[in-house]
Formats: sequence, C-alpha cells, structure tokens
Amino acid sequence: MNATIQNSLHAPAFEVPHPVNELGRDGDKFYRCYDALADELDEDMVKGLKEQLDGMLIFAGLFAGVNSAFLALTLPLLSADSADDIVTLLVQNQAILIQMATDTNVSIPATPHLPSTNFSPSGDIFAVNALFSLSLTFAIISSFLAVLGRQWLVDYRKRSGGGPEHQRWEQLKRFLGAERWRLKPILDVVLPSLLQMGLIIFCASLVLYLRHLSPAISVIVGIPMCAGLVFFIGSALCTVWDKFCPFQSPLSHIILWSARNLPATVREIKLLEWDQMRQALSPKRWVHLLIHGREEESPGSLQVIALKRAICTSDDQATLLNATANIFGIRDVGLMEELWNDPSFEDRFVDQWQSSYHRILELRGNDEVIIATASQRLYSAAAAHVMIYRNTEWYGYRSDAWQPWCEQKSILIPESQIRDSSTCLIQSTLGCMMLRFSQVGPTPETMDILCNYLLACLLLNLERQDLGFLCLLSLITSRLSDFKDTWATAQDSIREALKGSHSENAWHVLPNAAMALLAPGSTAIPHRNLLLNKLFACIDQIITDSTNFTTGQWFSFLEGFEWIVRNPQLPEEARQVIKKIRLKVAEYWQEQCARTRYTVVSRPADPSRLGVSTPKMPGHLPYALEQYITKIRSVNLAEGGHDDCIDVLRVFGSSARQLVGIGYERWEEPANKARRVRAVDELWCYWDEERVSATYSLP
Repeated sequence: MNATIQNSLHAPAFEVPHPVNELGRDGDKFYRCYDALADELDEDMVKGLKEQLDGMLIFAGLFAGVNSAFLALTLPLLSADSADDIVTLLVQNQAILIQMATDTNVSIPATPHLPSTNFSPSGDIFAVNALFSLSLTFAIISSFLAVLGRQWLVDYRKRSGGGPEHQRWEQLKRFLGAERWRLKPILDVVLPSLLQMGLIIFCASLVLYLRHLSPAISVIVGIPMCAGLVFFIGSALCTVWDKFCPFQSPLSHIILWSARNLPATVREIKLLEWDQMRQALSPKRWVHLLIHGREEESPGSLQVIALKRAICTSDDQATLLNATANIFGIRDVGLMEELWNDPSFEDRFVDQWQSSYHRILELRGNDEVIIATASQRLYSAAAAHVMIYRNTEWYGYRSDAWQPWCEQKSILIPESQIRDSSTCLIQSTLGCMMLRFSQVGPTPETMDILCNYLLACLLLNLERQDLGFLCLLSLITSRLSDFKDTWATAQDSIREALKGSHSENAWHVLPNAAMALLAPGSTAIPHRNLLLNKLFACIDQIITDSTNFTTGQWFSFLEGFEWIVRNPQLPEEARQVIKKIRLKVAEYWQEQCARTRYTVVSRPADPSRLGVSTPKMPGHLPYALEQYITKIRSVNLAEGGHDDCIDVLRVFGSSARQLVGIGYERWEEPANKARRVRAVDELWCYWDEERVSATYSLP
C-alpha cells in the first residue's frame, strides 16, 4: 500500500479533486480508487483466513490422529474383559475335573458367576473416555467448519455477471453480509477456539488417564500442562489491560468483546419493555422475515458505506481526497447522519483534516505548498458541509479538533484560483468561515479579506449566473454591518442559504442585501460601493435570464427595491437596474394577463349591459398589482421620490386602465378625484378620471 501512495502522489497528473454536486459523479475517480482499495482489502482478508484455515486443518488432522490413538487404548476399559470370563470358566472346569478324579462330593454351581455380568467401569475411566471423545469431537467439528469456511471464502470472492458498477455494489453487499453475520470472527475466533478447547480437554483427560495408571507420572506431566494453561489465560488477560499487547488470541478476543459489549447488552435488555420483547419474538414477525427476507440497503446508503470504508481504511492520499470530495455530494440529512454517526469515521476524518497539509508536504516535498493548502482547504470545506447538512448545533462539535482549523486564512480560495473552483467548494469555504464567525466575531483584517472574497465571488457569479449562490452572497452581505451582534442568531439562515434553500426567497434576500449596504451604519464596510455595484450587476443579469418567478414573487421582488430606489446614496447604475425590474414585472404581468384571460357572462352594475360578454381574468393577477400599488403609497418619499412615483404610473398605467376597462369590481368606486400629473420631461400621464382614484393618490 505504501508503494501505491508514493506512485499516486508523485505522478505528474496528481491534483486535488473538485467537490461534486452528486455523490459518485466525478468521472469515476473515486470509484476507481475504491475498487482498487476494496479488492485489496478483500483479497488480504480472504488470503489471511485461508492460510489460517489451512493451518487449522493440518493441526486438526494430526491432533485427531493422536486423540484416536489414546481412545483406542481407553475405550476397551469401558467394557468387561472377556479374558476374565474365560479364566472363571477354566477355574470351574478344573474344579469339576478334580472332583471327578478324587471322587469327592463338592457342590459346584452349574452356571458360574461371570465377571462381565456385574461389570461397571470406574469413574476415572468413564471421565477419561468422555473427555477424550469430547476432544476428538471438537477437532472434527473444527475441521469440518474449516472446510466449510474455505467454501464460504470462495463464494465471497466469486464474481458474477454484469458491468463494473454491478460487481462493485454486489461485492459491497457481500462485504456487508460478511460483517453483519460475523464471518471473520467466526473463522478467526470461533474455529480456533474450538480447536484450542479440544486441546485443553485432551490435556486434562491425559492427566486423568496417567493418574489412573500411575499418580506419580500424572503429577510430572500435569505440572507443565498447568503452567502452559496459566500462561495462555494470563496472556489473554494482558490484552484487556493493554489493547496493543502482542499476545492476541481467540480467548483474548472473546474476553475483550465480553468486557465491552455484555454490560451494554444487559442494560438494553433490562430497558426493554414486555411489549417490545413480545413484538421482537413474535412468530408472525419471524415468518414475515423468512418469507420476504431482509430489506437490502438503498443505493444511496451503499454509496455512503463505500465512502466511509475508503476514508476509514485507506492510506492513499489520492483515495482520501477523492472520497472527501464526494462528501459534498451528500445532501440528504439521513445519509449524512448515517455517515457521521460512526465514531471511528469522525476520528479518522478529523485526523486526516489536521494532518493532510504536513502529510502532503512529506510525501511530495516542501515545494508543493499549493497542493498541500488545497488539500487542507478541501477537508475544511467538507467539514463545513457536514456541519451544514446535519441537524445539530454548530457549537456541539469538538472545539479542540474542529475550531482551530476554522481559523486558518488559507481556507478561502485565492483570487487567482477562484475562477477554476467549483461553486460547491466556494460555498463550503464560506460556510467554514461563517462557522468561525459564529463563535468569534471577525477582526478588521478578516473583514477586509471577507469583503474582497465576496467581491471575487460576485464577479464569478456574473459568469455562472447561479441564483442560489447569489442568494448566499447576498445574505452574508446583509450581515456585514452588524456581524458581531447578529451572526450568532443568523446561523439557521446561513445554513439554509448554504443548502440552497434561499433561492426560493430571492425576492426578499437580494433587496435586504442592497438595503444593508445603503444603511447609515454601512460606511465601515470595506469596499462597500464595489460590493453594491457588483450586487446590482448580478441582479441585472438575474432578472434578464430568470423565468422561474411567479407573479407574486416578481411583485414582492420589486416592492423591496421600491424602498431602495428612493435612497439618495443609490448609484445611478443601480437605479437603472431597478427601473429595468419595473419594466420586467410590468411586461411579465401583461403576458400573464394575455395568457389567462377568458370570456364569461358578467353581471355589470349597469343593467343595460346585462348579458354582454366581457373579458375577465383570475383574481390573483389584479390582486398582485393592487397590493403593489397600495404599498407604494406607504413608501417614505425622499428627494426625487416624486419622479419615481411618476415612473411607476408610466410603467403600470396601462395595466391599471386595463383592469378598469374589464370591470375589476374592487376598483369600481366612482369618483372624480383623480388628476393628471406632469413628469420632469414635460410628458403627461393620462388617467381615466372616473376611476382609479381609490388606488392612486399622489401628493
């Protein structure tokens, strides 16, 4: 694996990967790294287990032969010896012959009492044979399971049909099945334990058998056996005190597992209620599981598991960086929680985050500062992405491991590289800075750096035309003047903006940013005028190309800027953008009216027009225009505000006359209070003097 690291890092084409918007969509860079890693890990596991099983089979065969030889000696002791019966019969025959030769009258039983009739083996012999047989049974079972285990391993590495992607996920499912059913512990712990238990039982039975033959010999043999058993148990207990103790054995694994898991398991069982236990042991539930089987993992869950496996097990920096870049593709809260709820993953990720800069320099040389900085920036942005998409408070993360790395100024992308960076990476680096500012307010130097960064991002957005990215920049801009006081309360808003949710509320976010830059306290913001100009340049581009706003959203968007256009500090370029927004909204409103209007038989106030077909439109279109003009009346007019009102009448005058012409009942209040007004260019705005006075009342 070290050779892989060296080759990947010293390759001329090695680059820090860009974050992805969708998990796995990076040109198969991560999957190629993962496939090589998974194949290496699986091959190492299968190879190691096969070697161990081969050794067990050899030892079990020799052990079974030795055990069988002793059983051949001890098993006959469980039954009566036929030679004793023969001796008894010979003695009886001799007595009969003597009686016949001496002609004596001695009573001799016709059926002599044979020793086999009442034979019963001694307790020692029974115990010796039972232990020898049990030891042989363990050896045979372990041998059988070893052969069966080799078959399991062959099936584990068997490749099925389909392309590389199908084989990847199928092999991952096999890996998860092996983890779920504890394949490695069974072959690595249970089987050797059976063989070791058989060996211990054999030693005990040998000592008992020797005691039956000769107590002295049994003592001589039993002392070293007891010493070996004490050493075996003691070495296993040492691993409990020191987990890096080299005396690892199946017994030590069992002791460690029991010490770590049994107390928690007992507590969980005690906390279970009777209904939960009855439901868990319900026959219907088990029948359902047997019929339908276990539900498989979803494709997204498999991708997260592959990413977690790569980061937790790989030492190749290229694999780690590609896996980290794919963290940005996780946008689902459930998948993010599934990734981060593993403590080993968090520890591994934090370790890579903290050491990535120095490791890259060590492997590539001290002249590769740019790559080392980019790798650390990628980890920082990925950490911010995790914090954004998890449903946890930002201050809940480990301050000793996370926050010091959020202070690094190198997190922000240099202006020379920002054009080549993905929007996802830029957003996450901003999120990382915002995370730090939520804990400690920015210094004047940091504020200047942040404003320059926002300017560069606004220039970039002019090319990419990303509404969600613009909303994020606008939300951050709206907080610049009172960063220290309001930032802690704006965490949820920033989080939603980083997720892209604020693109749906752009008609509120963008005007608020412009208003914040024009506020009296905004003079301390570095590069305020440049930020304002670039912001309106992006807004101009958005209104030119956007077709996703509804009628109500367009009017809400315009209402926010009606307050801004009357600000005397507003640059002329920005004022022209707002006028362009008015024209865009009026044009959009006319298009919607022409598209949705239909003819119905109305009931006009004039009885003479009863039965006449008049055009009518859905109520939300006139209502939106009415609400907008009503709110214009409440705007505090500043210097030049009269001209803005004239411009409103010019833009929406024809629309208002159209509503009056079709008999919009909310505007049919007869009154002759409307009047003509003259604009600064000596042009007149004509209005129907019989209507519209209920809506327009200019000073």
